[in-house]
Amino acid sequence: MTNKAAMITVCGRPNVGKSTLTNTLVGEKIAIVSNKPQTTRNRICAVVTKGDTQFVFMDTPGFHKPRTRLGDYMVNVVRESVADVDAVMLLVEPLPNIGKQEQELIARFKETGVPALLVINKIDTVQRAELLEVMAVYSAAYEFDAIIPISAKTGEGVDELLAELSKYAVDGPPLFPDDMISDQPEKQICAELVREKLLLCLDKEIPHGTAVEVTRFSERDDGIIDMDVTIYCEKASHKGIIIGKKGAMLKKIGELARADIEAFMGTKVFLQTWVKVKENWRDSQAQLRNFGFTE
Repeated sequence: MTNKAAMITVCGRPNVGKSTLTNTLVGEKIAIVSNKPQTTRNRICAVVTKGDTQFVFMDTPGFHKPRTRLGDYMVNVVRESVADVDAVMLLVEPLPNIGKQEQELIARFKETGVPALLVINKIDTVQRAELLEVMAVYSAAYEFDAIIPISAKTGEGVDELLAELSKYAVDGPPLFPDDMISDQPEKQICAELVREKLLLCLDKEIPHGTAVEVTRFSERDDGIIDMDVTIYCEKASHKGIIIGKKGAMLKKIGELARADIEAFMGTKVFLQTWVKVKENWRDSQAQLRNFGFTE
């Protein structure tokens, strides 16, 4: 039974491994990952229980310069997420220089007075001497409560990170039921798994202009799930690319997504996908609200 809880925000620039770390901590895939920036759009709460402590990790979108209303929404989510929590983790790559995004986030820590830890990710890609250089540069810029090197990919350093974070846990009832691993509804996670495959299979700006909605989600008596998914894109030319020659690309996206959805749901899934055009939806307040991007 948990009798302590800690609310922790995970923040950093796009592509530093925030969602990979979230999935590693939970031990299950609840946040999508890709090698393209701005993969995460919403704040995702991941729930991890260790001993008598419940950790609630808020995986935030990458801090970037917005070019659309959706981008504005994502940056506001990050700004708001570094206040009113027990601690913040600034996740960075093992590079001995502090970029503009990191500087802005550090300035926000100073402004709010929130306890902050520096978490240096991807340590499996550098030598120890390089790591010491990174630590020195960040230590000179801000007095972090702790600096912890990890590899979200291999899991190295993650137990040490949790041990450090347990210092911020406060006495009280759990914030979520013990058997819960995320605040995202199953339908939302399934929609995001489809969007992950769009990011994986499509080039340039096209996947960033897509939104995914689960329009049917029904369970049969034998546990099999029937799921209809609509992929929205911004241009008719994009629709043709997503569908592909004789439907080949859409079939590939559907097959890859179905494998992950079945692993997540633990049952067989019949997945049907459609593609529709919604022009410039990323700059439409009404469409953003429709897709769940609300302040």
